[in-house]
Amino acid sequence: MKRPNPVQWLGYSAGRVLPDDLREWVRNDLTGPWAVPRHIVRQLVPLVPIFALAFLLPGELWLKLAVILLGLLLALFYIVAYMPMNREHRLVKHGLPADLENPARAARRAAERAAYEAQYPH
Repeated sequence: MKRPNPVQWLGYSAGRVLPDDLREWVRNDLTGPWAVPRHIVRQLVPLVPIFALAFLLPGELWLKLAVILLGLLLALFYIVAYMPMNREHRLVKHGLPADLENPARAARRAAERAAYEAQYPH
């Protein structure tokens, strides 16, 4: 599977659309294994310069680190809270269905549904 180069990946993390030949990579990135940790890292990358600016604030080092930690915790809260909407938006931007999900998760859910219906028929 073709991967984006570092410049393309940085653009992708900032919201840019990757070329069509990377669509399969985007599908795997958004629905494959480890999609949640990759999403968190991808969303934190554009915030690194903002966190770095905290070192320019006046005050002791512990205070600067506390400001960064507070910003990081707030960012993580919103990153996780808006993950499904962000994922759907990225899928649509890259020409993929908005309801696309992890194939292993979909198969597991279908098997659970079949087992449930076999145990409790209508």
